[in-house]
Amino acid sequence: MQIRLPGHLAREYKSLSQQTRAVTEPWGEENFYCLNCLSPRLARTPHSTKGIDYICPRCEDTYQLKGQSHPLTGRIPDAAYKVMLDLIQTGRAPHLFALHYDRAAWKVRNLVMVPRFAFTESAIERRAPLSPSARRHGWVGCTIVLANIPSDARVPLVLNGEPQDPRTARKLYGRLRPLQNLRLESRGWRLDVLNVVRKLGKREFTLDEVYQFASDLSQLHPHNRHVEPKIRQQLQHLRDLHFLEFVRPGRYRLKW
Repeated sequence: MQIRLPGHLAREYKSLSQQTRAVTEPWGEENFYCLNCLSPRLARTPHSTKGIDYICPRCEDTYQLKGQSHPLTGRIPDAAYKVMLDLIQTGRAPHLFALHYDRAAWKVRNLVMVPRFAFTESAIERRAPLSPSARRHGWVGCTIVLANIPSDARVPLVLNGEPQDPRTARKLYGRLRPLQNLRLESRGWRLDVLNVVRKLGKREFTLDEVYQFASDLSQLHPHNRHVEPKIRQQLQHLRDLHFLEFVRPGRYRLKW
């Protein structure tokens, strides 16, 4: 994977968003590969294709690209809120390539792939409607909240300017693949609890430490009134999915 972007393609455009699209989309067509199969390339979709920028010519998996010149922390603006919510609920959301580039040098700094099944309702945030003076007044967009997606579900393809081995990236993706067979609500709980565990910042942790985030999980899942039993259940499921292991009653260890 080449980290240098074709910056000369930006000269024809004035707005930053147009420049970003003009530079990053053709670069992706030359450098992106499929993580779901062994295809070394992805095909760019026609510009009229909403929400999908690339498709795998072998397995037909779909991908979306979001590029920005600041680090991949916090939030990434995305499509219409209702559209994205429907895609998540029906399992039709594309995988996401989140790209951080150096605009002065037109080089890739970081690139991660977030699988479609890592997106849950807690991973998107509704934005305020556009003002009456806006051309699309009343339109409601959404934001991808990266902090609500576990680090396990963000597969690094370029890290601090260094391309990662595609074999390693595909292996990491393969560990996540069992999540795609879960129903949305179950998947959401597993990912949210896993995200809490990662926020603890240590490999071994206790059940009581996870309980400290019960109020946060309650806000993400307001219809569940039995959060602590649900936490214990999800830790059991995460063990079955090989994300963690039991050390002794009330104590757990992350496996990777």
